[in-house]
Amino acid sequence: MDVTYKKFYRGFYANTGYIPTSPLQLKVYPGDFFQIHNGQMLVLGNIYNDRIVDIVDDCIKKDIAHSSLNWSFNDGVTKPYSARGTGTDIVEGEFEFSKQTLKFNSNGSYLFKGNNPKSIKIANWDAIQDALIIKLTQVLYSFREVYVVTETATTSECAIAIASSKKGKLQIATDSENFGLVDFFGHPSSKTIKSKNIEFYNQETKRKPMFFKAQRLTVREEQSEAFISDFISKRDNDSLWANSFFDYELRNDDTVTMPRLSNHNKLNLLDLLQANQLNPNTALSYFKWTNADLNDIEKFF
Repeated sequence: MDVTYKKFYRGFYANTGYIPTSPLQLKVYPGDFFQIHNGQMLVLGNIYNDRIVDIVDDCIKKDIAHSSLNWSFNDGVTKPYSARGTGTDIVEGEFEFSKQTLKFNSNGSYLFKGNNPKSIKIANWDAIQDALIIKLTQVLYSFREVYVVTETATTSECAIAIASSKKGKLQIATDSENFGLVDFFGHPSSKTIKSKNIEFYNQETKRKPMFFKAQRLTVREEQSEAFISDFISKRDNDSLWANSFFDYELRNDDTVTMPRLSNHNKLNLLDLLQANQLNPNTALSYFKWTNADLNDIEKFF
């Protein structure tokens, strides 16, 4: 995904605690499991639709209401002009309307407005998370990296505008009598009159599940540290072995040490396991679930 969207994704998570789907407008549901490829979410299935876990009573909690205060925010947007005007309709004659100009101060500046946010979530995650690890890594699949959507949020209406440059402008209007010169961006009655240097603009008038929370399959830190320690110890002895095995004078520079393996590559440590060391009986010792966060948003870019 283009870095133009990065401010919006980070700001959305900071304000709401939810992550927008990638690409934007992709629909996801609780129980969807996915991977991130080339900056986009690839939904591979659903734990309920694919019968990976049993469907029990009250496993899904619905209609969780949220405060709209956290669902209206912007970064680098000003409103230099608002006015009332009159127009003429062939059928209804003269009518009044409100007009507003929005100015975006930089590439990636954005404006978001969502009304009446509600969510739906997996209610019994604690009861199914261990079984999911075993089934997704050993029994049904052999994932080493996967996410499971645990909650999705929708709004009755929402609007998103993201600028592609510091010269971004958006002009909107409404003929609704409920507005004077107040902000009406995102309201169903508003219409776009003119736009300039706007990378993305979308207005939704139906509840579309395109904001989510998820759990990420993660290698346990204690196992990673043990792997790193053993791996470095083994490599430290390689120079002595090489000189002996190849019977050739090779330079042994003890000042060069093995670099630490980064968190990003922790899953690759599982490749060093011996055959059958990772199995349904040991999977819980190697894996756990962690909340998807800003580090996962970075993978979109």
